[in-house]
Amino acid sequence: MMLHEQKFELLNHLHNSKSSCSELPFYSEALVYKVSCDNTLYPVEDVRDLGVMVSSDLSWSRHIGSMVSKARSTLSWMFSVFKTRDRTVMTTLYKSLIRSLLEYCCPLWNPGKVTEIHLIEGVQRTFTSRVGGLQHLNYWERLKQLKMMSLQRRRERYIILMMWKILHKVVPNCCDIKFKVTPRQGAVALIPPLSKTSSQSNQSLYDRSFAVQGPKLWNKVPPEIKAAESFDMFKCSLSNFLALIPDNPPVAGYSCSWSNSLVDYSPS
Repeated sequence: MMLHEQKFELLNHLHNSKSSCSELPFYSEALVYKVSCDNTLYPVEDVRDLGVMVSSDLSWSRHIGSMVSKARSTLSWMFSVFKTRDRTVMTTLYKSLIRSLLEYCCPLWNPGKVTEIHLIEGVQRTFTSRVGGLQHLNYWERLKQLKMMSLQRRRERYIILMMWKILHKVVPNCCDIKFKVTPRQGAVALIPPLSKTSSQSNQSLYDRSFAVQGPKLWNKVPPEIKAAESFDMFKCSLSNFLALIPDNPPVAGYSCSWSNSLVDYSPS
């Protein structure tokens, strides 16, 4: 796998730091890239780019593991420094210090594997178990008491918000997502086709990509909400809509009748 060629050229100004211009996120001795600063980029299995760990197999497991480890370390520090377990204080600290770590660039690396969803959700599960007065409740009940979304639901919400920005040209449409307007469903995002000759591994990567998950999630939003011209209005309407959908994320030891993903949601 090779990152976009232009991004390597942006490293030219770092010629005084050879270590900054020495790694490519793929592993093949046959692939070597020379930048104009006369440095050579050699292949590696993964590399951190703008705070996100990019791996040669296009898996986000390494990034998610590192992110969760850092979040748990920060959570432990928070519990050791602040003695209070007051709901308002704890929630404010969690949202500021820990949750932000777990959501950075999440539309890019949003996991599809249940084990990775468990791993990320486990951080918030641990936090809610330590909030005063909630120890007798299970995780799903604690989320309701704290009026918090699961991290899984919040990631999908961020993806939908990004789709609105793409539709209205607020951000670049890097995935070249196409929309069509229908009288009944409003703006509908088109899911890009996959070659029938693609391998099973490519099929899995395709299914988890933003270019596929973004349109699928966007098309679950009611047309009257998608029609909002103001981002603030859309954001508020979307949050109200999501609040009506059961939010029971997959976590170890809990069983649920569905995946909790909006992609699989069907109003009864």
